[in-house]
Amino acid sequence: MHGRSSGTASFEHALESLAAGEPILVHDAADREGETDLIYHASAVTPDAVSRLRNDAGGLVCVALGHDVAEAFDLPFLAEAVDHPAVGDHDLGYDERSSFSLTVNHRDTYTGITDNDRSLTIQELAAAACAPEETTFAEEFRVPGHVHVLKGAPELLAQREGHTELGLALAAAADLPPAVVVCEMLDDETGEALPPAAARTYAGRHDVPYLEGRAVLEQLG
Repeated sequence: MHGRSSGTASFEHALESLAAGEPILVHDAADREGETDLIYHASAVTPDAVSRLRNDAGGLVCVALGHDVAEAFDLPFLAEAVDHPAVGDHDLGYDERSSFSLTVNHRDTYTGITDNDRSLTIQELAAAACAPEETTFAEEFRVPGHVHVLKGAPELLAQREGHTELGLALAAAADLPPAVVVCEMLDDETGEALPPAAARTYAGRHDVPYLEGRAVLEQLG
Protein backbone atom coordinates (compact mmCIF):
# COMPACT_ATOMS: atom_id res chain seq x y z
CA MET A 1 0.00 0.00 0.00
CA HIS A 2 3.00 2.29 -0.50
CA GLY A 3 2.04 5.78 -1.59
CA ARG A 4 -1.52 5.63 -0.30
CA SER A 5 -2.83 7.76 2.53
CA SER A 6 -3.22 6.10 5.91
CA GLY A 7 -6.98 6.65 5.63
CA THR A 8 -7.14 4.83 2.30
CA ALA A 9 -4.88 2.08 3.61
CA SER A 10 -7.11 1.58 6.66
CA PHE A 11 -10.21 1.53 4.46
CA GLU A 12 -8.73 -1.08 2.14
CA HIS A 13 -7.47 -3.09 5.12
CA ALA A 14 -11.03 -3.09 6.49
CA LEU A 15 -12.46 -4.38 3.21
CA GLU A 16 -9.80 -7.09 3.04
CA SER A 17 -10.54 -8.11 6.62
CA LEU A 18 -14.30 -8.34 6.03
CA ALA A 19 -13.73 -10.42 2.90
CA ALA A 20 -11.40 -12.72 4.87
CA GLY A 21 -13.99 -13.25 7.61
CA GLU A 22 -12.16 -11.09 10.13
CA PRO A 23 -13.70 -8.32 12.27
CA ILE A 24 -13.35 -4.56 11.92
CA LEU A 25 -14.13 -1.62 14.19
CA VAL A 26 -16.19 1.37 13.07
CA HIS A 27 -16.87 4.51 15.15
CA ASP A 28 -19.91 6.35 13.82
CA ALA A 29 -19.41 9.95 14.98
CA ALA A 30 -19.00 11.92 18.19
CA ASP A 31 -22.20 13.87 17.43
CA ARG A 32 -24.22 10.73 16.68
CA GLU A 33 -24.26 7.64 18.92
CA GLY A 34 -20.59 8.13 19.66
CA GLU A 35 -20.09 4.37 19.70
CA THR A 36 -17.60 1.98 18.14
CA ASP A 37 -19.05 -1.29 16.85
CA LEU A 38 -17.25 -4.57 16.32
CA ILE A 39 -18.41 -5.71 12.88
CA TYR A 40 -18.18 -9.03 11.03
CA HIS A 41 -19.69 -10.22 7.82
CA ALA A 42 -22.53 -12.44 9.02
CA SER A 43 -21.29 -15.48 7.11
CA ALA A 44 -18.09 -15.45 9.20
CA VAL A 45 -19.73 -15.47 12.62
CA THR A 46 -18.66 -18.77 14.15
CA PRO A 47 -19.38 -19.67 17.79
CA ASP A 48 -15.93 -18.28 18.63
CA ALA A 49 -16.88 -15.01 16.97
CA VAL A 50 -20.09 -14.83 19.03
CA SER A 51 -17.96 -15.35 22.13
CA ARG A 52 -15.70 -12.51 21.06
CA LEU A 53 -18.68 -10.25 20.44
CA ARG A 54 -20.00 -11.03 23.93
CA ASN A 55 -16.72 -10.70 25.76
CA ASP A 56 -14.73 -8.09 23.85
CA ALA A 57 -17.61 -5.89 22.70
CA GLY A 58 -20.41 -6.57 25.18
CA GLY A 59 -23.23 -4.72 23.43
CA LEU A 60 -26.21 -6.10 21.55
CA VAL A 61 -25.40 -8.66 18.86
CA CYS A 62 -27.44 -7.68 15.80
CA VAL A 63 -27.59 -8.72 12.15
CA ALA A 64 -28.05 -5.87 9.70
CA LEU A 65 -29.72 -6.88 6.45
CA GLY A 66 -29.94 -4.84 3.30
CA HIS A 67 -33.30 -3.16 2.76
CA ASP A 68 -34.19 -5.19 -0.33
CA VAL A 69 -33.38 -8.45 1.45
CA ALA A 70 -35.46 -7.47 4.48
CA GLU A 71 -38.32 -6.51 2.17
CA ALA A 72 -38.09 -9.86 0.38
CA PHE A 73 -38.51 -11.53 3.78
CA ASP A 74 -41.38 -9.16 4.68
CA LEU A 75 -39.43 -7.92 7.71
CA PRO A 76 -40.84 -4.61 8.98
CA PHE A 77 -39.27 -1.86 11.03
CA LEU A 78 -40.33 -2.85 14.53
CA ALA A 79 -41.72 0.58 15.34
CA GLU A 80 -44.12 0.24 12.40
CA ALA A 81 -45.20 -3.29 13.30
CA VAL A 82 -45.90 -2.96 17.02
CA ASP A 83 -49.26 -1.53 18.08
CA HIS A 84 -48.42 -0.22 21.54
CA PRO A 85 -48.41 3.28 23.04
CA ALA A 86 -44.75 2.94 23.99
CA VAL A 87 -43.79 2.98 20.32
CA GLY A 88 -44.81 6.60 19.79
CA ASP A 89 -43.66 9.98 21.03
CA HIS A 90 -40.00 9.18 21.58
CA ASP A 91 -36.90 11.14 20.65
CA LEU A 92 -33.83 9.06 19.90
CA GLY A 93 -31.58 12.09 20.09
CA TYR A 94 -29.17 10.75 17.47
CA ASP A 95 -31.46 9.83 14.56
CA GLU A 96 -34.98 10.06 13.17
CA ARG A 97 -35.73 6.35 13.60
CA SER A 98 -34.35 3.03 14.76
CA SER A 99 -33.27 0.27 12.36
CA PHE A 100 -34.65 -2.50 14.56
CA SER A 101 -36.81 -5.14 12.92
CA LEU A 102 -37.80 -8.50 14.43
CA THR A 103 -35.85 -10.84 16.71
CA VAL A 104 -35.30 -14.31 15.31
CA ASN A 105 -33.97 -17.81 15.98
CA HIS A 106 -33.24 -20.35 13.30
CA ARG A 107 -35.66 -23.25 13.64
CA ASP A 108 -32.81 -25.71 14.22
CA THR A 109 -31.72 -23.94 17.41
CA TYR A 110 -32.82 -24.95 20.92
CA THR A 111 -33.02 -21.91 23.22
CA GLY A 112 -31.32 -19.72 20.62
CA ILE A 113 -29.04 -17.87 23.05
CA THR A 114 -25.94 -20.07 23.17
CA ASP A 115 -22.90 -19.20 21.08
CA ASN A 116 -23.59 -22.24 18.89
CA ASP A 117 -27.26 -21.33 18.46
CA ARG A 118 -26.64 -17.67 17.71
CA SER A 119 -23.88 -18.57 15.27
CA LEU A 120 -26.26 -20.90 13.44
CA THR A 121 -28.99 -18.25 13.26
CA ILE A 122 -26.55 -15.60 12.04
CA GLN A 123 -24.92 -17.80 9.42
CA GLU A 124 -28.31 -18.92 8.13
CA LEU A 125 -29.39 -15.28 7.86
CA ALA A 126 -26.26 -14.65 5.81
CA ALA A 127 -27.04 -17.62 3.57
CA ALA A 128 -30.60 -16.41 3.11
CA ALA A 129 -29.34 -12.93 2.16
CA CYS A 130 -27.35 -14.50 -0.67
CA ALA A 131 -30.51 -15.83 -2.32
CA PRO A 132 -33.63 -14.30 -0.73
CA GLU A 133 -35.84 -15.48 -3.58
CA GLU A 134 -34.97 -19.07 -2.64
CA THR A 135 -35.75 -18.64 1.07
CA THR A 136 -39.13 -19.02 2.72
CA PHE A 137 -38.30 -17.01 5.81
CA ALA A 138 -40.98 -18.39 8.11
CA GLU A 139 -39.92 -21.95 7.33
CA GLU A 140 -36.31 -21.21 8.29
CA PHE A 141 -36.71 -18.80 11.22
CA ARG A 142 -39.06 -18.24 14.13
CA VAL A 143 -40.05 -15.07 15.96
CA PRO A 144 -39.32 -14.00 18.66
CA GLY A 145 -35.72 -15.09 19.02
CA HIS A 146 -32.34 -14.13 20.34
CA VAL A 147 -30.78 -12.43 17.30
CA HIS A 148 -31.89 -8.87 16.63
CA VAL A 149 -32.39 -8.07 12.96
CA LEU A 150 -31.72 -4.55 11.70
CA LYS A 151 -33.16 -3.27 8.42
CA GLY A 152 -30.92 -1.02 6.36
CA ALA A 153 -32.12 2.22 4.80
CA PRO A 154 -33.04 1.81 1.12
CA GLU A 155 -30.26 4.16 -0.03
CA LEU A 156 -27.84 3.29 2.76
CA LEU A 157 -25.46 6.17 3.58
CA ALA A 158 -27.35 8.62 1.40
CA GLN A 159 -30.24 8.32 3.86
CA ARG A 160 -28.76 7.29 7.18
CA GLU A 161 -25.29 7.12 8.72
CA GLY A 162 -25.77 4.53 11.44
CA HIS A 163 -23.70 1.41 12.01
CA THR A 164 -26.36 -0.56 10.13
CA GLU A 165 -25.69 1.41 6.97
CA LEU A 166 -21.95 1.80 7.53
CA GLY A 167 -21.54 -1.96 7.90
CA LEU A 168 -23.73 -2.78 4.92
CA ALA A 169 -21.96 -0.20 2.72
CA LEU A 170 -18.59 -1.70 3.64
CA ALA A 171 -19.88 -5.19 2.85
CA ALA A 172 -21.05 -3.99 -0.55
CA ALA A 173 -17.67 -2.37 -1.21
CA ALA A 174 -16.02 -5.70 -0.33
CA ASP A 175 -18.38 -7.46 -2.81
CA LEU A 176 -20.10 -9.38 -0.01
CA PRO A 177 -23.82 -10.13 0.44
CA PRO A 178 -25.82 -7.56 2.46
CA ALA A 179 -25.66 -9.15 5.92
CA VAL A 180 -23.31 -7.93 8.66
CA VAL A 181 -23.15 -8.36 12.42
CA VAL A 182 -22.71 -5.23 14.53
CA CYS A 183 -22.12 -5.07 18.28
CA GLU A 184 -21.30 -2.03 20.41
CA MET A 185 -17.98 -1.89 22.26
CA LEU A 186 -18.67 -1.11 25.93
CA ASP A 187 -16.34 0.05 28.69
CA ASP A 188 -16.23 -2.29 31.70
CA GLU A 189 -14.89 0.47 33.95
CA THR A 190 -17.43 3.19 33.21
CA GLY A 191 -20.39 1.21 31.90
CA GLU A 192 -20.53 3.63 28.96
CA ALA A 193 -19.55 3.27 25.32
CA LEU A 194 -15.86 2.47 24.88
CA PRO A 195 -14.07 5.76 24.06
CA PRO A 196 -12.56 5.97 20.56
CA ALA A 197 -9.02 6.12 21.94
CA ALA A 198 -9.57 2.86 23.84
CA ALA A 199 -11.17 1.30 20.75
CA ARG A 200 -8.11 2.27 18.70
CA THR A 201 -5.89 0.70 21.36
CA TYR A 202 -7.90 -2.52 21.14
CA ALA A 203 -7.64 -2.38 17.34
CA GLY A 204 -3.87 -2.04 17.47
CA ARG A 205 -3.45 -4.78 20.05
CA HIS A 206 -5.53 -7.26 18.03
CA ASP A 207 -4.62 -6.08 14.50
CA VAL A 208 -8.22 -5.13 13.78
CA PRO A 209 -8.83 -2.30 11.27
CA TYR A 210 -10.38 0.79 12.85
CA LEU A 211 -12.40 3.27 10.78
CA GLU A 212 -14.12 6.53 11.58
CA GLY A 213 -17.58 6.86 10.04
CA ARG A 214 -16.49 10.03 8.24
CA ALA A 215 -13.74 8.07 6.48
CA VAL A 216 -16.32 5.56 5.23
CA LEU A 217 -18.50 8.44 4.04
CA GLU A 218 -15.54 10.00 2.22
CA GLN A 219 -14.91 6.73 0.41
CA LEU A 220 -18.47 5.58 -0.19
CA GLY A 221 -20.92 8.36 0.65
